[in-house]
Amino acid sequence: MEFLPRSDAKYGRSALGFFYYGGSIMEFFGFTLFGDLTGAPLLAVAAVIFIVGLFLTIKGGDWFVDSASWFAEATGIPKFVVGATIVSFATTLPELLVSVRAAMNGSAQLAIGNAVGSVTANTTLIMGVSLVAMAGVINRKSFALKGGLLLGAVVALTLLSSKLSLPTWSAYILWAIFLIFMVSNLIEGKKGAVSEKTESYEKKDIPAKILFFVLGTAFIVFGAEFLVSSGKTIASGIGISETIIGFTVIALGTSLPEFVTTLTAIRKKENSLSVGNIIGANIIDTTLILPLCAVIGGKSLPVDKVNIIFDFPICIAACAIAIIPTIIQGKFKKWQGYALLGTYAFYMVFLVLNEVGVVALG
Repeated sequence: MEFLPRSDAKYGRSALGFFYYGGSIMEFFGFTLFGDLTGAPLLAVAAVIFIVGLFLTIKGGDWFVDSASWFAEATGIPKFVVGATIVSFATTLPELLVSVRAAMNGSAQLAIGNAVGSVTANTTLIMGVSLVAMAGVINRKSFALKGGLLLGAVVALTLLSSKLSLPTWSAYILWAIFLIFMVSNLIEGKKGAVSEKTESYEKKDIPAKILFFVLGTAFIVFGAEFLVSSGKTIASGIGISETIIGFTVIALGTSLPEFVTTLTAIRKKENSLSVGNIIGANIIDTTLILPLCAVIGGKSLPVDKVNIIFDFPICIAACAIAIIPTIIQGKFKKWQGYALLGTYAFYMVFLVLNEVGVVALG
């Protein structure tokens, strides 16, 4: 969840604004990547930064997933719970920091569209890839509660926004959902730690694992920033249109930490960690970060008509495809992954058509 500079404000009411609405974690810390470079020197630096970003995300993903998996095995806490809490908080921390800063500066107007777009992208694209590559059995009881909370949060958000604004008081309803989510994770984690026989581990390993988890998080976050910023610069420099850049590099960029984590988890056969991360990140987006924007901003968050007639229904449908059959069957099926990827393609096609003026979504 990020905030676009004013110069990109044209995306505000368009679909692209729902994916990416400003600034970056680099700007949050006061850094710039390219300074005043132009022409060939700019492209050369961008190419180097792209390679560095690729290395950081790949290496960071390895450290991040390995450390999270080790923590689950060492404590006995289910990997789904670790993914839904520790991993999700780590991958959404940049969104939280940038969102809070934007709200304090009075720039959180697009928070609703961004949150819904982020949940839709995470669920359709990232979970879709995960399920196609590695569908399997899930702890039905644990998933039913957390999946139900996510679906409930999206439906509640839709209803609360029906008058084209999200009132400040609704933050407390969404926070109640987040509280239930956290309490359930704490209870499940405690039970797992007590009942599961864990692998033996040396206490001296703990500082190193924590360090690699933190470094992995930082590598993923800043690597993603490097990839998106350099990718935009290179694409623009070789003449690719701003609209195409927006619907490829930028749209993927907002979910890149979760995407990197998922791809690494697939490679390491850690499906529960991946799914837990996606569910947790979506709940944090809708029930923690979004309410914070409303409360800190001190006023209702505006909701565009296109959110109501297009984005919310697509988001609810995507969550339903991912959650309801899984609760009934007790496991994921590959067809869910294909259905989610198909939903993502449908969503993106209509966003592009809306952007170029072929259809009018709102």
